[in-house]
Amino acid sequence: MSRPSPLPRRIVTEQPLNAETPLEALTAPAVPVGTFYVRSNFVAPVVSATTWHLVVGGCVERPLSLSLADLAALPAKTLTVTVECAGNGRTAMRPVPPGTPWDFGAVATAQFTGTPLRGVLERAGLTPNAVEVLFIAADSGTVETGAEARFERSLPVSEALNEDVLLVWAMNGEPLAPEHGAPLRLVVPSWYGMAWVKWLSEIQVLARPFEGFFQTERYIYVADDGTPDGTPVARMRVRALITEPAAGASVPAGPLSISGAAWSGSGAVVAVEISTDGGATWAAAELAPATEPYARQLFSYTWQAQPGDHHLLARATDAAGNVQPLTARSNELGYGNNGVHPVAVTVVP
Repeated sequence: MSRPSPLPRRIVTEQPLNAETPLEALTAPAVPVGTFYVRSNFVAPVVSATTWHLVVGGCVERPLSLSLADLAALPAKTLTVTVECAGNGRTAMRPVPPGTPWDFGAVATAQFTGTPLRGVLERAGLTPNAVEVLFIAADSGTVETGAEARFERSLPVSEALNEDVLLVWAMNGEPLAPEHGAPLRLVVPSWYGMAWVKWLSEIQVLARPFEGFFQTERYIYVADDGTPDGTPVARMRVRALITEPAAGASVPAGPLSISGAAWSGSGAVVAVEISTDGGATWAAAELAPATEPYARQLFSYTWQAQPGDHHLLARATDAAGNVQPLTARSNELGYGNNGVHPVAVTVVP
């Protein structure tokens, strides 16, 4: 029996390629590579896996140059991880901030295979003055200031040494596709996608915090309630999205399943609530357990639908006590919006 064709992505921009996962695919245990959302800051570089090497330097005792075969010979790990673009939901903010106009499909789940970054850093040997680890990509271009820049992001050493931060060469059991960062990308579970550096070519261990464009000018919070200006974007905020029924659907009266996916970068989701009257009342949904620590959890709720127009809402709470806000977060650069997304439906007799 042949496999069904992957659902097509929604193209947001052609060059560079930015595309969304259709919401109905978010509940899949592993979203197909061709359906998985794509985030690109610049046009994708052409990188030859046969000649490529990962360079590791800076505050290390033993600089390294590793081929893809060298990395594949190291202990490997496979994790199922949900990743969301930091700008997901930007179009729901008011006013709409500048940046790629993401709706709600810049998120997806897949299986990623690679070697723990920690082992490579231990092999290089961090010096006592190491404070951050910088990841340098092969893609580059002109940024808003008019300067030329490569895509670069850093992590504190304490985060980089997490055993589940991976140097990844395979996705859903297949070699990485070029649009997803081949031949090597970083995977940082629980963090927004800007930390998942694609087309990784170099790692530099730093003795001081990194101050590059994508660390201090973009992927930071500005005028975000409760967050100091300039704070780098980091962990995903708690969120639930309804995937069924679809927004704008006409559905029959009677028992109706409301379902979707929920996730958080601060631990498991412990509750999802559903409102069928625009937030006036709420009821607990059935929530699937967090069998994979970094993957979305499924929820469902059976509603006795009555004829008329209705606004369906889902809000999640995570193990750290974070509750999804009812309204879209507003900040100048459009990051971290996890406001509840209303789904309008019409119930027909």
